[in-house]
Amino acid sequence: MGTTPEQINLWLQSPSEHQRLEFKEAKTQFDNRKLYEYCVAIANEGGGHLLLGVADKPPRRVVGTQAFNNPIQMAEKLFQSVGFRVDLEEVLHPDGRVLVFHIPSRPRGTAYHLEGAYLMRAGEALIPMSEDQLRRIFAEGEPDWLEEHSKTGIDAQQIVELLDTQTLFELLQLPYPTDRAGVIDRLKRERLLDELDGQYAIRRLGALLLAKQLNDFPELSRKAPRVVAYSGTSKLETNLDRIGTKGYAVGFRGLIQVVMTLMPQNEVIEDAIRKEVKLVPEVVIRELVANALIHQDFSIGGASVMIEIYSNRVEISNPGEPIVPVERFIDGYQSRNERLADLMRRMGICEEKSSGIDRVIQTAEAFQLPAPDFRVGHRRTIVTIFGPKNFEEMDRDDRVRACYQHAALKWVMSERMTNQSLRERFHLSEKKTAVVSQVITATIEANLIKPDEKVGGSRKFARYLPFWA
Repeated sequence: MGTTPEQINLWLQSPSEHQRLEFKEAKTQFDNRKLYEYCVAIANEGGGHLLLGVADKPPRRVVGTQAFNNPIQMAEKLFQSVGFRVDLEEVLHPDGRVLVFHIPSRPRGTAYHLEGAYLMRAGEALIPMSEDQLRRIFAEGEPDWLEEHSKTGIDAQQIVELLDTQTLFELLQLPYPTDRAGVIDRLKRERLLDELDGQYAIRRLGALLLAKQLNDFPELSRKAPRVVAYSGTSKLETNLDRIGTKGYAVGFRGLIQVVMTLMPQNEVIEDAIRKEVKLVPEVVIRELVANALIHQDFSIGGASVMIEIYSNRVEISNPGEPIVPVERFIDGYQSRNERLADLMRRMGICEEKSSGIDRVIQTAEAFQLPAPDFRVGHRRTIVTIFGPKNFEEMDRDDRVRACYQHAALKWVMSERMTNQSLRERFHLSEKKTAVVSQVITATIEANLIKPDEKVGGSRKFARYLPFWA
């Protein structure tokens, strides 16, 4: 491999450990079992490097290691234990001996395990991979579900009867063709339709977006979004339960209108005038519903996007656990369904590269709403948006979550959170500086934010970063 001390110095400058880089101090020894587990986890995440003899806490520096004095023998043990080759290098750095493990990526469609445990990393911990993650890995070699055909052996007339082609051109801001051949050509160019032996086949993606009636496509009818409105704060009494009938692009505007019509209203006084305002702003609902539609796991049968409206909150959920950890929704982006995301972006339905979540959090701050709650349930991803609460009504979790999201939002905007900026987020006066400091301390203790070391130990000028920055 030829790793040099200079390369190790470059790795030390990495702002943080990441999927392809892991540091362990291991001054005197390192547990064999733990080594095997890290090799399996890193391979499952795409491969990378594990370095022993480097401080794993800032400031990062070489401390040297005495572990595994026979690297050749250790490499043999590794192969026997994990079942794949890991190259091991001994590098004599000026500050001490460093062991570098070069860990390959798992093969496509395969996940590695150690005695039946499929492992991955979560911060400092090694944890089992979720069922959803394993399913995605094992399905990598299979055809994309959305690209398979939903209806075959149909003619041009049936296409325009089944699909709302007019809406497609309107959303893409294109003039509608003067003849049917032009419509068919656009559908083929967008890879929503294929021509087979003089007839046509509609891909599932085309039907899912443009169907006039999803029931015309039996395997897609259960993918229709469902809106449920309750009379109170629990599921005890249902006021309305409605399932969508149109494709996502065709029916999106109507879906949002239904949700906003059912949304409870609050009475506020603005400029001495009493006004009725919706519990949650429309821009928030629009972004979160679009995200739920795009990021759902279509391989999970009998499940759909759910929008549940309570008197004090709205819960939006989609089938499947997220690819990006929930605490990284603000800055991270990876779509489970890239083509669906691209088309819905081009149609103006969703934002590009996670900026929709930024907008959701910005809007929550502007409207003095509690921070959105992103969480993972049983094979579902759930986002809860709460109605307005003042600072005194928020509990500890509300305040800590808001503090973390504010710090993350500031980071992605190339700014930094301060006591003042957090006070402004909570709409508090300067007299509440001490109270806000308590929130910051609680968020640090929860390992969600950290002080910006660049400003030193000054409390007056202290700035804070999300834990991953």
